[in-house]
Amino acid sequence: MSGAERIEGHCLCGAVTIALDSPKTEIEICQCDMCRRWAGAFYSAQTGENAQVSGEDAITAYRSSEWAERAFCSKCGSNLWYRFLPTGGRSFSAGLFDAAAKHTIEKEIFVDERAEWSRVEGNHPRQTGEEVIAEAKAAGFTFD
Repeated sequence: MSGAERIEGHCLCGAVTIALDSPKTEIEICQCDMCRRWAGAFYSAQTGENAQVSGEDAITAYRSSEWAERAFCSKCGSNLWYRFLPTGGRSFSAGLFDAAAKHTIEKEIFVDERAEWSRVEGNHPRQTGEEVIAEAKAAGFTFD
């Protein structure tokens, strides 16, 4: 997991704050078309346990697909989280947390959809969309 017991972050304007216990020190990067459109390049996902979110009145959630919800701060527009609806699990935008700037990359997904100008350096696993969906289906998730 992490050397840190907790990390705290916030949106650009500070209206929404998020704290995570036992944060992972590795970030997952998603290069899918939706994440590129949502985040401007790719989505960098920070995970941890016992997420504590404040500023709920400034949060807007958008159901971006049959299986996902994305949230943002309605005051400054900062991306906050991605929620995988079949499990309810959330990952948070790594950019919200200063501590995440030192984290490494766990893996990069949907690399077959990435823009040429957003290639990420490093020796980490890379999966195509087909590989990610097959892995999810093997774990019992369905996509309609």
